[in-house]
Amino acid sequence: MQTKKDLKEAYKQMKFPAGVFQIRNISNGKIYIESSTNLNAIWNRHKTQLKFGSHPNEELQKDWNLLGEDNFVYEIISEIDQKDDQLIDLAKQTKQLEQLFLEELQPYDEKGYNRRKK
Repeated sequence: MQTKKDLKEAYKQMKFPAGVFQIRNISNGKIYIESSTNLNAIWNRHKTQLKFGSHPNEELQKDWNLLGEDNFVYEIISEIDQKDDQLIDLAKQTKQLEQLFLEELQPYDEKGYNRRKK
């Protein structure tokens, strides 16, 4: 039987899919783009925030409340290939990839829910 310490270490060694995702409003086509080092867990976090009315993006929250969960889909748009022999700063790499998609897709104003950086 594994100890608590062994289980913690095994968890640290696990690799979760990391990359960029979007939440897309299928009614109007608006998108919200973000990156995560754990694409398996991030949708649950956003969905929980939206269901409880506590999502930090007010416009996304407003549309979610108005249109309902069935009008939104979660889509992974790019995943980072994590090789065992590669030492990478995963958080930094996901943020850089997110920035590329923000520049390409411009999910602002009528096209999306993201806010422009000042």
